[in-house]
Amino acid sequence: MEINFAKTLAEHHLHLQRGKTTTLQINVGRLCNLACRHCHVEAGPGRPEVMDRATMADVVLFAKRFPFQTIDITGGAPELAPGIDTLLRQLRPLADRLILRTNLVLLLDARHAPLLELCTELQVGLTASFPSTNAGQTDSQRGKGVWQDSIAMLKRLNAIGYGLPGSPLELNLVANPAGAFMPVAQCQAEKRFRMDMARRWDIHFTHLFTFANVPLGRFRRWLESTGNLGQYRDRLAAGFNPSTIDGLMCRSLISVSWDGYLYDCDFNQAAGLPCAGEKVHITTITDLPEGMPIATGDHCYACTAGAGFT
Repeated sequence: MEINFAKTLAEHHLHLQRGKTTTLQINVGRLCNLACRHCHVEAGPGRPEVMDRATMADVVLFAKRFPFQTIDITGGAPELAPGIDTLLRQLRPLADRLILRTNLVLLLDARHAPLLELCTELQVGLTASFPSTNAGQTDSQRGKGVWQDSIAMLKRLNAIGYGLPGSPLELNLVANPAGAFMPVAQCQAEKRFRMDMARRWDIHFTHLFTFANVPLGRFRRWLESTGNLGQYRDRLAAGFNPSTIDGLMCRSLISVSWDGYLYDCDFNQAAGLPCAGEKVHITTITDLPEGMPIATGDHCYACTAGAGFT
């Protein structure tokens, strides 16, 4: 079948435009201790792209200029960015919610204990990658031993209050499929994860989110090497759901790259599609107007298939 996201939007008489920007997402780099098969930014050990302290300072000034409700820090592994502790302290007063994304494994390392203590002190929400309650599926996607370390870290997070009912310490899990297929329904998956993890390990969490893998970066190369790219893209395109457009995260989110440039989302960062088709640095931006067109590519089918990526 023909794959053309822009044409699909036009056929449904839809326009993807920016609404009110309420979320600032900051990608502090592509350095990571893991090299997960589904990673759209191809993060891994040895990657040199890491946000420096000067850019972090620019990010803080940028966040002070706009009334963001949520600030979301991602990577790579944000724990590995020098100065991440200072960045968290400076950003915390600037939004109602501050979120740090983690692969769980790094936080298990005693060297990162001060960072975890800081997150607890500041009530920074954690969003953790945890693709499956099955050890084999998780390790095949993320690396040998990752599942076991993740379980140990989730237990430790529960012990300090993260993810417990009524706790202000938010712990959300993100589950992506291990292969070239669509995720199960989020409500169904959350119910199964919650029951399974409580029964087997007495582990609790706030919410679970399921998303389709985006055919970019390392995941795209894996799809190509296994002969699954065409079939997977067709599956995503066939699942296009026009009702997802209004709630897409890119309509209310602005994404800052490790070097300080603006994108409509982290996936567009990976695809090299800057806002409005032109690279704009955060030090030069004065407004985030509603109605601006959002840059799109065929990877956008992943966010609009089924229940969508909101």
